Amino acid sequence: MGKIIVLIGAPGAGKGTQARLLQERRGIPQISTGDMFREMKTLDTPLAREVQDIMKSGKLISDDVTYKIVRERTSRDDCRSGYILDGYPRTSVQAEQLEGLAKEQGLEIWALEVDVPRDELIRRLTGRRSCSVCGEIYNIYSKPPAKDNVCDHHPETELTHRSDDNEESASMRLATYDEQTRPLLDHYAGSGRLEKIDGTGDLEQIYSELEKLI
Repeated sequence: MGKIIVLIGAPGAGKGTQARLLQERRGIPQISTGDMFREMKTLDTPLAREVQDIMKSGKLISDDVTYKIVRERTSRDDCRSGYILDGYPRTSVQAEQLEGLAKEQGLEIWALEVDVPRDELIRRLTGRRSCSVCGEIYNIYSKPPAKDNVCDHHPETELTHRSDDNEESASMRLATYDEQTRPLLDHYAGSGRLEKIDGTGDLEQIYSELEKLI
């Protein structure tokens, strides 16, 4: 049976990077909520227009609408044998909705937690820089660019520092994660479907551990 791999990790844990590597090297589609929401801005479908209206109003996108987006994206042919979820589910309600979707699609769910200590997460979040052209993410502490504050792939582009990548905002984001997302760990652990890996090693070491588990 194919698998839905749910990657769980706090902001700064590096789960998005690992999901991209699994997609590139193993051909498992990475389904990112961020990517899906961005795609919705450019489409002209009933669901996309609904999402666009919500975004324009400044309201939060509900669990039900998010579920519709995930269901639509994962019903495409590339996801038939399984996929990686990056950023979904985030809440217990979304986790229950995903259980129903997995049954509908004939897939089984496995959750993988990328575990990183709090002080390291703060360090990663406050040191993060990104390229506005290609989206490459750097970190001044752990993954600096070859040349100070410019992208390795676009040397004419100065890296940007998000305004919310400061210690106060990082602490708030981690508190929100603890409140909303950590209950998911109990949800999957209780049914024996949770594995944990150490997210503090180097990128290839973490990837190797993930690959073994899937």
